[in-house]
Amino acid sequence: MAKSQETWNKKEKENKKKKKREDKSKKKEERKSNVTSDFDSMIAYVDEFGNITSTPPDPTKKTKEINAEDIELGVPVREAADENDGNRTGIVSFFDSSKGYGFIKDLETQESIFTHIGKHLEEIKEGNKVTFRTEKGPKGMNAVDVAKAK
Repeated sequence: MAKSQETWNKKEKENKKKKKREDKSKKKEERKSNVTSDFDSMIAYVDEFGNITSTPPDPTKKTKEINAEDIELGVPVREAADENDGNRTGIVSFFDSSKGYGFIKDLETQESIFTHIGKHLEEIKEGNKVTFRTEKGPKGMNAVDVAKAK
């Protein structure tokens, strides 16, 4: 008589798979029984500080009416700011006279502005207080008409 092809190890694997399927179906049934399809429990509100809450806003605290025409969609139109807004003052923070370029630190905005010797009205050195105008260059703002401040 031939031996059965089902061994103890195969039976154990089959029993584990069966138990896993049963556990999975029990968990699925538990989830289905605990589901609350209450629409009000799913709603969230945002308060005046931007925090998400479950309580609706108080209509008595409503401050003003919103006009739909006042809402701007997209990027707001930038007013034409004059890039060459007159003379600015700054201090030369770095200048390499052999290469002919340097940087001026603007006294108002504290930004560093590139300068080239071709745009200078007179010779400058590091530490000089200078007046200049700005001009848009390929990599940012450039100082032009650079002269020593009096």
